[in-house]
Amino acid sequence: MKAADIKVMTLDQIDDEVLKPKKEQFNLRFQRATGQLENTARVREVRRDIARLKTIAQQKRAAKS
Repeated sequence: MKAADIKVMTLDQIDDEVLKPKKEQFNLRFQRATGQLENTARVREVRRDIARLKTIAQQKRAAKS
């Protein structure tokens, strides 16, 4: 997910959007633990997507205050 796409979202949309990669991250952890994970780079991508979403949400909250 690109930062430009996130910046046009509202805070509520961003908060809802954070749940999707969190669920994916949970599933990827289980796949890695059981040895079923094929695309190991996806773990890093998902982690960074979550951080990107949270960072932009925090910036928007700070701008509101």
